[in-house]
Amino acid sequence: MSETKTKKPAEKPEIKLFGKWSFQGIEVRDPGLKRYINLRPLVIPHTMGRHEHKKFGKAEVNIVERLVNNIMRPGKNAGKKARAISIVRNAFEIIHLRTGKNPIEILVKAVENSAPCEDTTRISYGGIVYHLSVDISPQRRVDLALRFLCEGARQASIGNPRSIEECLAEELILAANHDMKSRGVSKRHEMERIAQANR
Repeated sequence: MSETKTKKPAEKPEIKLFGKWSFQGIEVRDPGLKRYINLRPLVIPHTMGRHEHKKFGKAEVNIVERLVNNIMRPGKNAGKKARAISIVRNAFEIIHLRTGKNPIEILVKAVENSAPCEDTTRISYGGIVYHLSVDISPQRRVDLALRFLCEGARQASIGNPRSIEECLAEELILAANHDMKSRGVSKRHEMERIAQANR
């Protein structure tokens, strides 16, 4: 009687960002942002805009790719995705060297700490304009956080011998530590302070 050997299914290799950083074990602590910070594993953060014509499609885009898209926003970097990806890759290397932690985890913490909860809106009653405090939707909170972080890195790199990679790395580390020197965290506190005054 011949023994039939059962073949074990080959284990799939883990998908890591840039072949280095694992998405496993990273969790979003803010319950409001959990659905909107996507941590689906990918190697290169480039999905070629598949989400573009779908309502709330950007919620399905990986958070690292959303950071890359924000980096290439205005001016001379507009549309240069390969350049933006290399900026983020180098910034992640610097973050790992400085903190010894997974840069994706630092990014998620930075987004959570930079996402404002309240904003003000203008309401007019019979020609008189009032400012009123309103809650911000989770999707917009993530959008604003990424925008503040990238603006902070961009502003810091202007007229500075340090490269934008170093400025982005520093901005993310400061925001992850809830440091008021970070533009993202300071903008969040400013928005919430103005909203509180208009309650």
